[in-house]
Amino acid sequence: MSAPRFGTVVTAMITPMLADGAIDLGETKRLASWLVEHGSSGLVVCGTTGEGPTLTDAEKLSLFTAVASEVHGHAKVIANTGGNDTRRSIEFTKRAVECGVDGVLVVGPYYNKPPQAGLIEHFTAIADAVELPLMIYNIPGRTAVNISPDTIVALSQHPNIVAVKESSGDLMQIAEICARAPRGFEVYSGDDHLALPVASVGGVGVVSVASHLAGDDLKSMLELHSSGDVEAAASIHQRLLPLIRALFATTSPIPVKAAVARLGFSVGRCRLPLCTLTADQQRALDAAIAPWMVPADERSLTRA
Repeated sequence: MSAPRFGTVVTAMITPMLADGAIDLGETKRLASWLVEHGSSGLVVCGTTGEGPTLTDAEKLSLFTAVASEVHGHAKVIANTGGNDTRRSIEFTKRAVECGVDGVLVVGPYYNKPPQAGLIEHFTAIADAVELPLMIYNIPGRTAVNISPDTIVALSQHPNIVAVKESSGDLMQIAEICARAPRGFEVYSGDDHLALPVASVGGVGVVSVASHLAGDDLKSMLELHSSGDVEAAASIHQRLLPLIRALFATTSPIPVKAAVARLGFSVGRCRLPLCTLTADQQRALDAAIAPWMVPADERSLTRA
């Protein structure tokens, strides 16, 4: 079996910002390199975790260019270009292609709640407009519309639609996609806590938030599972659960941005309407991330 085109651990990057809320391209590049050095095979730029909804098009394009130039040849860069207006999504995706990215992430249209036939037309129109590989992003908890297995399987026939980031949380649905989609169409867990379960039903990896701190561990977990050492993989999964729980204790990316700041990166706060952690939330987060504040060779995530 060939390696997934975007690798197994794709980090949905946060967007570092200055004190005044402007994006910090220098720190973005530094973080991108660090993530690649610590287990990330790919980076999603300006996704949900990167605060895409509050970034301007100009800011997004500058981030795409900066990250693509920084990690070129070392990791794949996936630009989040989807929206709920098909024409604007096509126009913006074409502009993103010029930034040197390796693929695009296109979310199910949010708020206007299209039927499945409309979803097929939407994704097909975007995929027809560019030559880069496209990853569908299904996250009904944020969009209010679930992209059904039938729809994803239909879209998987398009030569440019190569993967799905599945954040439905429905393992039955995810398993059905894995079973029915053609060989070469890749299914990624969009939830850290389901990375291993999704791998067990045919998924190829995870689009992760926890990989900001535990990228090497997630990579090891998926490699162990792939090699047949299911017990060791499960052990890592179990040890990661408190970290994952803490990173989603309130709306993401609020906790992960605070956690990355503890690693020594200057990332700023989230843009409004996302707020900062309370003092109690920060204390709970600090306790959960403590094991990841020490070098990897001084801790163990697998049972002896």
